[in-house]
Amino acid sequence: MSEAEVVTMVVEERTALDLAELEAAASAVPDPELPVVTLGDLGIVRGVALLDDGAVEVRITPTFVGCPATEAIAADVRAAVGARVSGTEVRTRMVMSPPWSTDWISEDGRRKLAEHGIAPPSGRARAARPAGPVAVTIGLRRETETQTCPHCGSTETRELSAFGSTPCQSLRACRACGEPFGAMKSL
Repeated sequence: MSEAEVVTMVVEERTALDLAELEAAASAVPDPELPVVTLGDLGIVRGVALLDDGAVEVRITPTFVGCPATEAIAADVRAAVGARVSGTEVRTRMVMSPPWSTDWISEDGRRKLAEHGIAPPSGRARAARPAGPVAVTIGLRRETETQTCPHCGSTETRELSAFGSTPCQSLRACRACGEPFGAMKSL
């Protein structure tokens, strides 16, 4: 086989990769902290590309800088996509801009969170916030958003702690049914 034939075969093999299928595989990976939702439900898979050196790159935006699940997510994505492209290197790259927002959680993801007792973020985080610098206030925090109880649907809830079972959740309790629940913070 000549070198030109080998190059042709490599090019044909590379173009045969279905990037949409690979993105679907990455998006189907369960979140390691909230396994009731997938990375696709959370909207953190930003795309898949074939690089010049033949590797496949999956772009991921973590839910926040310093998220402790970032390495586990990257490893799980490489494994899921790697299972579909045997012999091809799979890389992950963290994309920090634009920053992730809870607005990127799909409606299906919001439904799954609520079904598992975790209140999805209320409202739209980005739409309510003006562009530009963010003012930081030091001191006691006032609750500015309403959370709906995932158990009874009441909006009469209160925050027990700013941090829940994961850093991206707060711990709340419902005044109507008395049940505690985790709530995704709006970012």
